[in-house]
Amino acid sequence: MSFGQAIRLFYSNYFNFSTRTSRSGYWWVTLWQIIVMAIGGVLMTVAPALGAIIYFGAAAVHFIPGIAISSRRLHDTSRSGWWILIGFVPLVGPIIILIFMLTGSTPGENDWGVTDA
Repeated sequence: MSFGQAIRLFYSNYFNFSTRTSRSGYWWVTLWQIIVMAIGGVLMTVAPALGAIIYFGAAAVHFIPGIAISSRRLHDTSRSGWWILIGFVPLVGPIIILIFMLTGSTPGENDWGVTDA
C-alpha cells in the first residue's frame, strides 16, 4: 500500500472499527500523524497561535480515526480491537501494543474480513 492510499483510507474509514488494515497502511498513517504534529509543534515556536491551532486541531481530528485504525490493525492480526485498552497498563502496555502493531497480517480471511492491502 502506498502512502497516498493509506491516507485516503484513513480519512474515508473515519468511524470504521469493523474491518482490517494492513501493517503498511497503519505505519504510513502513523508517519502522516507524526509529520502533521511535528509541523504544528515547530509552528508553535514561530507563531504560537497558529501552531497551537494546527497541533491541537490535528490531535482532535485524528483522535477517533486513530483509535479506529488501531482497532482495524489489531483485527488484521486476528485480535479484538478491545486489545487497544492494554495500552493503559503502565510500562508494559505500550510495548505490547507496539509488538501487536509490528506483527504480520493474518493471511487470507479472518473474523474481520480480508485485509485492505
